Amino acid sequence: MNHKAITIQKVIVVITLLLTAAKFVAYGITHSNTILTDALESIVNIITSVFALYSIYIASKPRDNNHPYGHGKIEFIAAGMEGMLIVASGIIIIAKSATNFFHPSTIDHIWIGSIVIAVTGIVNLIIGRYMVKKGKELNSIALEADGKHIYSDFMLSASVIIGAGILYITKLAWLDSVIAIIISLWIIFMGARLIRQSLKGIMDEADDEILGELISTINKIRKDQWIDIHNMRMIQYGKTLHIDCHMTLPWYISLDEAHEEIDTIDKKINELHPGELEFFIHADPCIPNSCKICCISSCKERKEAFTHKVDWTLETLLINKKHGS
Repeated sequence: MNHKAITIQKVIVVITLLLTAAKFVAYGITHSNTILTDALESIVNIITSVFALYSIYIASKPRDNNHPYGHGKIEFIAAGMEGMLIVASGIIIIAKSATNFFHPSTIDHIWIGSIVIAVTGIVNLIIGRYMVKKGKELNSIALEADGKHIYSDFMLSASVIIGAGILYITKLAWLDSVIAIIISLWIIFMGARLIRQSLKGIMDEADDEILGELISTINKIRKDQWIDIHNMRMIQYGKTLHIDCHMTLPWYISLDEAHEEIDTIDKKINELHPGELEFFIHADPCIPNSCKICCISSCKERKEAFTHKVDWTLETLLINKKHGS
């Protein structure tokens, strides 16, 4: 159980509640749609923070017979829910602001509201960066994602303050609705991006950056006995990465020797990439066509002359076929 991540998220839920209350107080004082935009988006923060807390708890549960790969997928669902709520809040704000554009309300004490929003923004900046840092340290995708959302709330608050400054200088009430709509469009974009990230995890879309790092590690420890690697795939369950591939080894080595080679690459990768990483390697025996790419110069079973060494790259290792054949 990731107790530390759960404790951090509980504190974040309380802080988010207090910050949201402060923003609605600011709206009550000013009646500004721009400030209301920030306050309504903070309601989304509360909902997503609570669901993030729940998802961290569920994702931390050990594997069982019904969930042999763990419960980590729920963190992607949490991110998707967060994105949909953000998009919905942006649409609602646009609808209200469009109405107020034709019937603008009186804006009062905008500078007081700006001070409140500035304070809440600074708090969001601090806790957002802290959550992202701790999320990476604790391998908690939900904690890190919620931290990024709260950090983006700081950016939203900064935009609100700029808009409030423009209103204070120009005294043009209709600008309040225009600024709110512009900020809402940015909120919708942010929500859509979160939905996209969620779908990537749910649909097991390969992460080229992670695979590239692993392939770089494999190249550093590459041995002549590892004739070929192909059909590399990756699935992510929350903080756990499952990577499998096929490795071509000399057909004449014993089962113990083949297991030793596989164990070597598994241990090395886990040393260089500590954390929740499972590497499953299927051993394939070499075939005559493999001789063309085999770097074992002392092999007595060679059937064909060596022609070239295969570069292990993202493109070559993803192919579901032995190289040389």
